Amino acid sequence: MKPISTESVTKAVQILKELAVHSNTKNIEGMKRYGIEVSKCFGISMPLLKEMAKTLGKNHEVAIALWETGYREARHLAVLISDSKQLTKVQMNSWVKDFDSWDICDGTCLHLFRKHPDAFDIAFDWVESEETFIRRAGLVLIATLAVHDKKRDDRDFLLFFPVLIKFSTDERNFVKKAVNWTIRQIGKRSKFLNTEAIELAYKIKEQDSKSARWIASDAIRELESKVFKK
Repeated sequence: MKPISTESVTKAVQILKELAVHSNTKNIEGMKRYGIEVSKCFGISMPLLKEMAKTLGKNHEVAIALWETGYREARHLAVLISDSKQLTKVQMNSWVKDFDSWDICDGTCLHLFRKHPDAFDIAFDWVESEETFIRRAGLVLIATLAVHDKKRDDRDFLLFFPVLIKFSTDERNFVKKAVNWTIRQIGKRSKFLNTEAIELAYKIKEQDSKSARWIASDAIRELESKVFKK
């Protein structure tokens, strides 16, 4: 990535000081209970961060400077003010290595990474990583694309089914929940994918894995109750 200008670094420092003003210890304790990493955290809610992002407007270089501070709220804000048109695969592969919490992982994939034209292909690379949050990021990319990429052919998502079977036996909480989420989002995309995702879930359920059985049972319960118009 290009070197960050002194002006952008200075702006990021100013924003960080503003974030510190809104620090909320009570919120930090609540975030801990939801499994959010809070070692560098101000305890600021997403609604407030979104309001700040609207005021700041898009500024990709400042976003990069904010991300590099390592603070939870600075990174959420970085995602919100990033310009997706300037997003590169180099930046994505750099940032994904910094994921240390499910909220940063999911928020970055939802609000920014899914908008990259190669997001679908990148997901296949990331999901093979042994790192918890990189694997989760690959799964979340597909889940979010299933919802937001309206132009993609439904059959493209079938290509990800072998991956979902493969990692349904991963017992790590943040991974198995992401596998489940991805199956459910794909299955809610269309009547065709609903049928395919239910069949996939039954295949996963046959595996000798506590994680796989939970993933499948939960997905089947939701997807079989989904009604699509003819």
